[in-house]
Amino acid sequence: MVKAYAVRSALGAGMLFLSPALLRGQDVIGIPVGETPPAVTLESMTGDSVALSRWIGKKPVIVEFWATWCPICAELLPRMEAAQKKFGDRAEFLVVAVAVNQSKNTVRRHLERHPMPFTFLWDGNGAAVRAFDAPSTSYIAVLDTQGKVVYTGVGADQNVEAAIEAALRRPIAAPSPPLRRP
Repeated sequence: MVKAYAVRSALGAGMLFLSPALLRGQDVIGIPVGETPPAVTLESMTGDSVALSRWIGKKPVIVEFWATWCPICAELLPRMEAAQKKFGDRAEFLVVAVAVNQSKNTVRRHLERHPMPFTFLWDGNGAAVRAFDAPSTSYIAVLDTQGKVVYTGVGADQNVEAAIEAALRRPIAAPSPPLRRP
């Protein structure tokens, strides 16, 4: 029983690690562009329940699916940090720590040793992974001010700044004018 679990865990981690290379050639990666992700509740790194809607719909949101053991996430980090430095006042940067071969305590210890300028959230039950149809770690979804997906990608060579610029250029929907009766 324990051996079967270990094999499944190793296979799952292996697929999350190899998926970015396999997915680059596909047109749709994860949740389709134009869709709004379903409501999801995650945990802060201190254990509080946090609704993703807390950030969505106010300004663009960058959501990265991440793991301490992910070398592609480490390669992507300089691009994420540069984008956060450039757009941090106009966009929210959320990093979703996936619950695959790591615990919340492992993530906390990692962040103590390697601080990063993002809001980290724990996806202990996989709700965010399912909501965004995240195929692997290093997967990024960028949402515009209306909460609609404007970009998805995977891998270390994503142009995060261009994705955020696209989200910032999207017009904010104005309320409909009232109907006038003759």
